[in-house]
Amino acid sequence: MDSPSDEALLSRYRSGDGAAFEALYARHRQGLYRFLVSLSNKAELAEEVFQDTWLSLIRSTSEPQGRASFRTWLFKIARNRLIDHWRRHGIHNPLHDSYDEQLHGQPDDSAGPEQLLSLSRDQARLDTALQSLPEDQREVFLLRLHGDLEVPQIAALTGAPLETVKSRLRYAQQKLRRLLAEEVPA
Repeated sequence: MDSPSDEALLSRYRSGDGAAFEALYARHRQGLYRFLVSLSNKAELAEEVFQDTWLSLIRSTSEPQGRASFRTWLFKIARNRLIDHWRRHGIHNPLHDSYDEQLHGQPDDSAGPEQLLSLSRDQARLDTALQSLPEDQREVFLLRLHGDLEVPQIAALTGAPLETVKSRLRYAQQKLRRLLAEEVPA
């Protein structure tokens, strides 16, 4: 038996089926939360934005537009809520910083984001490596990893050109691969 699509579950939820919301929440809660924790670097802020994202979804009557998937739409809501939080609190939004990718060498596509995480058994090293990425690269990498979004979906979500998203993802992978391959000091 095939499980219903996210869009079908959203429609059922909007028609009064509470179990449909529970299914959506179960499918997306871990990836969404991990994305927010990694992007904000603060568990308390991630929790607040996570809850606000789900409340926004519950209160909203809108639906994913055009070819956007539910997952893309949900992560866009979360991203927007995080940016709103930064604005409300007068915090500089690091996601709007520009970054000169031409200064960072040629990309290497041999390993995917999922493989990068399995390279390191030391979560602290991985967290440090992720935090060393420029914000725009980290966001794209985390959307791919935790959001399981495809590059065109990430481009639509962030409003960045497709080729820019591809470059950011490649540079993030290259830098993470390099940092995680470095010898750990004894």
